[in-house]
Amino acid sequence: MKAEYINPFLESAIIVIEQVAQVKPAPGKPGLKQFTLVENYIFIQIGIHGQVSGNIIFGISEQVAMKIVSAMMGGFTIASIDEIGRSAISELGNMISGNASTLLYNQGVHVDITPPIVVNSPDVSLVMAKTLTIPLIMEGLGELDIQFLIAS
Repeated sequence: MKAEYINPFLESAIIVIEQVAQVKPAPGKPGLKQFTLVENYIFIQIGIHGQVSGNIIFGISEQVAMKIVSAMMGGFTIASIDEIGRSAISELGNMISGNASTLLYNQGVHVDITPPIVVNSPDVSLVMAKTLTIPLIMEGLGELDIQFLIAS
């Protein structure tokens, strides 16, 4: 997994989260881990196709998601994650991935992204996958995990 494919996603995530949540995230320590669904977490999967293929999965606890959705909705307090909240978090993943695909294009790497999907039951390829996971620490909000499953 090459840094030039990962860095645009990190850069984009920092920019987008700073815009929508008014907090500047800082990357945490990267690590390899097995992809697993965690209770009370929301996972958004976005496929990448083209010169680089794979999946990006954004994992976020429901508590942190409520804070981000609240910020995205102008400070309106969110008490639970419903369909609108899931849609907002999906759109956050879409915004990050769309920006990242533009950054990749500017580096000469042509990719297309799929619409975001909420992962409730992962397919076998995800369950078997080891991912490069980089947490983004958002002061006062919590963490957003970005998990990379990219074949170059």
